[in-house]
Amino acid sequence: MPNRSIKDEKTYQKVREHGASKEKAARIANASAKEGRKTVSKRGGRTSSYQDMSKQELYERAKKVGIAGRSSMTKTQLAKALRDH
Repeated sequence: MPNRSIKDEKTYQKVREHGASKEKAARIANASAKEGRKTVSKRGGRTSSYQDMSKQELYERAKKVGIAGRSSMTKTQLAKALRDH
């Protein structure tokens, strides 16, 4: 049964198949349904690399997106958690 909060089910399934979390897949699918896939894909790549950020910057991003256990994570673990979220 399709989820009514997902606007582009096909994109959602493709993103999930590539290992993205349910939240990330939903964000991408809904953005592509609203703005078009081409527009959404052009927007990618604007943020700096997680390796270029300080641990504090990564912690603040993790806090913003609600990653649990962030206070005990290393910089590498924070970067991985953000990529996988």
